[in-house]
Parts: sequence; C-alpha cells; structure tokens
Amino acid sequence: MEQCIAVTWHGELLISPQVYKKLRKDTSTSAIISQHYNGEIIAKTLGFFDIKPLRGSSKRGAKSVLINAIKAIKNGNSVMITPDGPRGPRHSMSDGAVALALRSKLPIMVVNYKASRYWQLKSWDRFVIPKPFATIELYHYILDLSNMDKIEAKKHLQLVMNKHTL
Repeated sequence: MEQCIAVTWHGELLISPQVYKKLRKDTSTSAIISQHYNGEIIAKTLGFFDIKPLRGSSKRGAKSVLINAIKAIKNGNSVMITPDGPRGPRHSMSDGAVALALRSKLPIMVVNYKASRYWQLKSWDRFVIPKPFATIELYHYILDLSNMDKIEAKKHLQLVMNKHTL
C-alpha cells in the first residue's frame, strides 16, 4: 500500500492509530511524538501497533524531528502526526503535516471517529474515550494537496478533519 502522511486530532489518539493500522497492515509507519513524559506513554502504546516513534514536536526538537520524518519517508515509511499536538490549542492546524505532504508529494490520510456514547476528559484536547458497547463511526479520507499552496492546504485539511470529530 502506498505511503502517506496520516493525521488525527490529539483527542482521538485512543482509536485512530488502531484504525490506521487496520487499514495499513503492511505499511511501515513512524509517528511524531512529543519528548514530554506523556509522549513516552504514547510511544510505548504505539509500539504495540508496530508504529515507530520519532520524538520531538513544534515546541521541542522541531528541526530534528522534521529531518527524521523526512528520512523515514525516504526509507519508505508513512508518518503519523497530530496537527494540534502536543499542547494545542485543540483542533488547531500546525504546519508539520502539510509541509511534509507537500515536500514529499505524499497524500494525507485523515482518520477520525465519532462514538455514540463517550467520556470526554477535561484536558486541553478534550480526549475522547468511547464507552463500552458504544457505536463507533469511523472516517478516513485520502487527500491530495499537491496542487495547493501551504495556506490553502492547511485550511482544506482542517475543514476535512473537523467534519467528523466531536
């Protein structure tokens, strides 16, 4: 399956990586994860899905994580990013995903979900935890942003991501 830049909102990290790996079983994948101690928990969890961590964020280690993401792409990996992570604001669109997609000429795969019943934490990202036996609607889209400039691509990606989120 072809490479992509996979994106999900930070508050949807409980389900979205699992959906992504179900759809892309045979795709080598790396994920940009913050260097904060909470990032360590996420890195270990993603390891269960054979997703390799690239540690850094827009606040800490931005240049090195971008270089490592480009190397991962050149080595055939897809890259996962939460455009609003690691600290928000919630559902904000940082440059990382779009910049990587435009530079590498890779499509973006958006993975979202909505749960019929859920708990929502009081954290900055309003983290969503589906309740037992809830119905979960999954959404995934493949976007080609190659004919757009960075500003237009960011606006379009944010619009698509916000369509199917809580």
